[in-house]
Amino acid sequence: MTTITTRTVEYPADGLTMIGHLALPAGADRRPAVLLGPEGMGLSDVERRRADALAELGYVALAFDLHGGRYLGDPEEMLARCMPLLADPDRMRGIGHAALDVLRAEPRTDPDRIAAVGYGTGGAVGLELGRDGVDLRAIGTVNALTTGRPGEAARIRCPVWAGVGSEDPIMPPAQRDAFTAEMQAAGVDWRLVVYGGALHAFHHPPVDHPVVPGVGYHPRHAQRAWNDVVDLLAECLPVTE
Repeated sequence: MTTITTRTVEYPADGLTMIGHLALPAGADRRPAVLLGPEGMGLSDVERRRADALAELGYVALAFDLHGGRYLGDPEEMLARCMPLLADPDRMRGIGHAALDVLRAEPRTDPDRIAAVGYGTGGAVGLELGRDGVDLRAIGTVNALTTGRPGEAARIRCPVWAGVGSEDPIMPPAQRDAFTAEMQAAGVDWRLVVYGGALHAFHHPPVDHPVVPGVGYHPRHAQRAWNDVVDLLAECLPVTE
């Protein structure tokens, strides 16, 4: 395990002061970078640990914020903020671009080698960056089979990997079909992994507050999904010493 350094970064987005978590690998050279988006509840230690794990693999990683430094543990409050956000591609792109600017400005970041990985709402933000034509090396999402405005998926310039639980009621088979049809029609290099028996947010360890129905942790598939994300990065954004 390499020695990493971390720090908190503040930046404006969506009318809020966002508070992200930046993790840097050992050394002083430029490295490929990953923009890491959280579930709808917002940035938590789960995503911070994932950013740290990516830094240990040699990536600069920024776990970005969705709610101005707040974690929305109340499901009603979370839905009240996230549902309008998910319905507004321009707002999602604004949040994504603001975080991407922070990541690109980091001296350790190779600005030409960046991927976006996200979970739930954070994954939707990554997809919207792709639909906005941002030059990314890969987009990886879990529980974020969101579709975009007609024709804009053709602007995605990198491979897209998506993971979803087979029993996810928030991303049901009809949504899977719509997402894959959009990717296929746009000529995107896409992959979809369906994790058998898993619910929504199957990758997220149990929390000590109420959650929306259909959410549940699946430790085996959580590890498999993480391995798939790491494999995507190794393929599309390899770390070279």
